Amino acid sequence: MPTFPDFSPLYLDAWVMFAVYYAALVMGVFAFAHALSQRADAFTAAERMTKPAWLGITGGGAFALLLFHPFSAGGMFWLAGLVAVTVYVVDVRPRLIEVQRGPRW
Repeated sequence: MPTFPDFSPLYLDAWVMFAVYYAALVMGVFAFAHALSQRADAFTAAERMTKPAWLGITGGGAFALLLFHPFSAGGMFWLAGLVAVTVYVVDVRPRLIEVQRGPRW
């Protein structure tokens, strides 16, 4: 877990990364909770992987975001977790919502 940097304009980059770290963690938990709350048949109807696969991807991504830090030795795993949950939020989630809502006319 990162610590708060000193409040100074010299540490602006540290504050930005601190905010990105916690925003990514919140997004990872949200992605896992959203995947958990969706119907299993919606994933196949949306022509995406199955629900257990996305639960594993988003759960593993959220765990990696919690366990690692961008500037630690496991920064690569943090980045992989961020990519995994971002793909779910940007690509899979809108498609699931569209499939479950039905045609818009």
